[in-house]
Amino acid sequence: MKGNRKTSLLLSSVIILLIISTPYLLYIYQSIPQDLENWNTIFGEIKGGYYGTAFIFVYTFFSKFVPLLLLLIWFITNKHWWVHALIIPITVYLFQLIAVINDSQLYVDEVEFIYTVPFLVLIFVILYFIRSKISIYIQAVDLKKEMDDNMRTPKKFG
Repeated sequence: MKGNRKTSLLLSSVIILLIISTPYLLYIYQSIPQDLENWNTIFGEIKGGYYGTAFIFVYTFFSKFVPLLLLLIWFITNKHWWVHALIIPITVYLFQLIAVINDSQLYVDEVEFIYTVPFLVLIFVILYFIRSKISIYIQAVDLKKEMDDNMRTPKKFG
């Protein structure tokens, strides 16, 4: 029991630190000189490639990576049945991020929608199936709430 609490606290702390750091990730490109084509970091060399400068590449990369990271955190930590709808924007951002990294592609953000259509159809079918299976329970909860409201406030006839 105690080990489980420590693990949960550690995991929650890491998630909070990731969320807190996301605004800084969006502005990391400002630490790069604007005219550098290649930028040497401790992680390796970042090349501007198709984007010309490392400044523009890092800006474009993190403008796709940060929303993807936040959507993944939301997907992992959400407990509701509709969480699978988040897979749709996750796949869109994932394809966009792959297009940014693959700088041989000429038009970024234009072709990704075609590749995401099969994922969208699959997710819509799964969500519709789940919704149809739990609709009776949702109607029962609504009916119970309506009955409770009617029992609290009796109506006068006549």
